[in-house]
Amino acid sequence: MTSRFFLLSLLFGFLLSCSSTSTSYYVLTPAGKAPARQGVGIGIGPIIVADYLVERPYLIFQSSPHKMEMSDLHQWSGAMDDNFARVLGVNLGRRAVTGKIQTYPWDPNNKLDYQVSADIHQFHGTADGDAILESSWRVYRLPEGNLVTTRTSSLSTPLDSDGYEALAAAQSRLIDMLSAEIVKSLRK
Repeated sequence: MTSRFFLLSLLFGFLLSCSSTSTSYYVLTPAGKAPARQGVGIGIGPIIVADYLVERPYLIFQSSPHKMEMSDLHQWSGAMDDNFARVLGVNLGRRAVTGKIQTYPWDPNNKLDYQVSADIHQFHGTADGDAILESSWRVYRLPEGNLVTTRTSSLSTPLDSDGYEALAAAQSRLIDMLSAEIVKSLRK
């Protein structure tokens, strides 16, 4: 009787584990590789991300003007500020044709020409099937730290399909769109 109960318990546990859904983890991805050769030195950061993106690791959809939807089963695989800075740096390097990109905090002995810092106010999916990014960003000329430009960008792009993977892909495209705007100020 005891062995029969044990076998039934094992079978029940196995069936439960098969039916449970596992958590999926996502990363932001650059639009391409940055060149390996040297060029203009660009420091990325600090990147300050809105609290609703930092305090929870979830991918987020805004379902109404005052409601955000999050799923425990769909999470970022790392800290949003680090992930965002990494992808922004690679995209800027590709667009500025430089491999000399460093993320904050960087070694003060490295000779950088520019610093790009940003505040990310919104970065999520919408009920309309878009991903949005709103960011205030600044470019400084180094080593003096003189402000070159300051701007706010409000960007959106449609999701290619439904789902969280499509959201992560669209958010990656948004960072590339932002890097296109930022690199224009480096060429002035």
